[in-house]
Amino acid sequence: MFNPFFKKHGPFDIGHLLKTSNTPNLENYSKIIVKDIKDLTTAEKNTITFFHSKKYEIVASKTKASFCITTNILSKLLPENCKPIIVDNVLIATANITKVFYADAVVDNFDHTVEFIENINFKNKIKYGKNVLIGKNVKIGENCSIGHNSIIESNVLIGDNCSIGSNVIIRKTIIKDNVNILDGCVIGKKGFGFFPIQNENIRYPHIGIVIIENNSEIGCGSTIDRGSLSNTIIGKNTYLDNQVHIAHNNKIGDNCIIAGQVGLAGSSILGNNVVIGGQAGISGHLTIGNNIKIGGGSGVIKNIADNTKVMGYPAKNLKNFIKDNK
Repeated sequence: MFNPFFKKHGPFDIGHLLKTSNTPNLENYSKIIVKDIKDLTTAEKNTITFFHSKKYEIVASKTKASFCITTNILSKLLPENCKPIIVDNVLIATANITKVFYADAVVDNFDHTVEFIENINFKNKIKYGKNVLIGKNVKIGENCSIGHNSIIESNVLIGDNCSIGSNVIIRKTIIKDNVNILDGCVIGKKGFGFFPIQNENIRYPHIGIVIIENNSEIGCGSTIDRGSLSNTIIGKNTYLDNQVHIAHNNKIGDNCIIAGQVGLAGSSILGNNVVIGGQAGISGHLTIGNNIKIGGGSGVIKNIADNTKVMGYPAKNLKNFIKDNK
């Protein structure tokens, strides 16, 4: 399920979408029905996607979308089944069309529907502290606990044997079995998504969710943003230390260990068995391979191949780093 927690409007014909979003019309296709907007990978027939960087050309060449918001140069890399919509600013046009389908996703206010846990069906099912609030469409498995002053907002699924600490806020998230969320975490809020234009910041709807796989742990004070057009994923048996920030759309693999104060910018992919030292930073839209070790305080600005150790800023092969800093 891609975006199970958001109300989707439509479908719309492409002419309506382009007119509503102030995007140039396509005269020959104006009556074709579009049912959703998705990323290049999950897009299918009768959906619209976007393509804004050449680094995604392989994925773009295989997309199944019927339409793609892109530039004139990048449009030549699309398959025949995907009609290009040429715009000056791909990300802003994408944000505008996403708002048509998901008008409520831009606003991220608190959940006013929550109730004290004592007033709903969970009170005899789980252990809980004082001042625990639960929203609508929340499911919690067996043998779970929730600490004091925590809020499980609407549209959250929690598996079996999970521990949610105190002062935690969770929304639009799927948490699998045997997961520990320690005190002070915020999970599932919208990401840092906006585009500055002159004196205005155009907000981008975040319609993805957060998925935390089995046997993982999220340390105290950590923040995990939900995805924009794809989901933010924490793999199995992956442990985050305290005060870690995972931005929107990141995909973190299995058996990863991320030390305190690490920050990941949006839309990067980490493989399995990745170890990141404290206070390291990972730039956005990168691919970090399997069996990687990143030294503390490093700044990663390029892709990293499998079975590599790096350190420094910009991060470089560990042997080269040691040689350069003797």
